[in-house]
Amino acid sequence: MPTQRQIVVQQPVPPDKKFGASSYSNSKKIFPASPIHAGEVSDEERKKVFQELVVDGIVVGGNGLNTFDPNYVDAPNLDDVKTGGAGLPATPFTPNLTSPGPGSLNASDQPVYEGDLLGNSNLSTPEFGTGLGGTVSPSKTSKDIARQSVLSDYIMGRSYPGSDGKSS
Repeated sequence: MPTQRQIVVQQPVPPDKKFGASSYSNSKKIFPASPIHAGEVSDEERKKVFQELVVDGIVVGGNGLNTFDPNYVDAPNLDDVKTGGAGLPATPFTPNLTSPGPGSLNASDQPVYEGDLLGNSNLSTPEFGTGLGGTVSPSKTSKDIARQSVLSDYIMGRSYPGSDGKSS
């Protein structure tokens, strides 16, 4: 996330220098029909639209998804993931690493993976992920992320307060 304010649509007044500055008047001449130059869109208007359509609203008729709720109300609980053979994952974090056997390409023929996983954990490797260790279920983290309700109300280096496992 940038630490400096970024341009949304409104260009700042360029500094008085010969090279490396943009020309607002040239931009208006190049793109005379732009809604930016007509005053139809502004930084605040774009932030309001983003808030309404992305942060607050449920997206209906999206690209490849019928509906999408940015609050992830149906985020999976990794404690509920069935594991084993027959095409199931080895853990909620690891695919089944076994071969279905000679002559088969069918995942339903896979036996249960009985090998060791990195970190000797039945869940996942503690080296993967950051913050809370990468093993926290999306059903928990999505609720905390959804509490962020305003565009730009974010925390540098964390998804939400406490997601680094240290601060709250």
